[in-house]
Amino acid sequence: MTQRAYSYRDDPTVPSFPDDRPVVLFDGDCALCSHSARTLLKHGPRFRLLPTPSPLGRALLDHYGLDVDDPATMLVIEDGKAVGMSDGVIRLAAGLPLPYRLGVLAWLVPRPVRDRAYTWLARNRRKFRGEAWCAMPPTGVDVSDRVIG
Repeated sequence: MTQRAYSYRDDPTVPSFPDDRPVVLFDGDCALCSHSARTLLKHGPRFRLLPTPSPLGRALLDHYGLDVDDPATMLVIEDGKAVGMSDGVIRLAAGLPLPYRLGVLAWLVPRPVRDRAYTWLARNRRKFRGEAWCAMPPTGVDVSDRVIG
């Protein structure tokens, strides 16, 4: 996933999209992902959300060599650079208020350990109770310019 910044702009298979702020690709297929997306919509106005199953989501994942059907696939594109797995989660935590921002302390854990924990959680995420993605945004939150696709 190490490509130069904004490399997707030169990829004819990736449609243009607003990339003036961080874009978070998520699957919205489980309660954990849905809760995370709603938290970002409510507390992270600087982020845009993009469902991975959308045509743009699939094109971006393909561009970065990621499998849309892999439950461990999560991507944050910020300043044209893509980060995923535990680094992506930490990047999101950094853009949220307390107590979510405390997630940046995960940087203290070596990446291989963090990524193993991330992969385990991602592969077992459907075991967590709750509702999958609800198209309704959090009450009182205008998301008209924050959801792509």
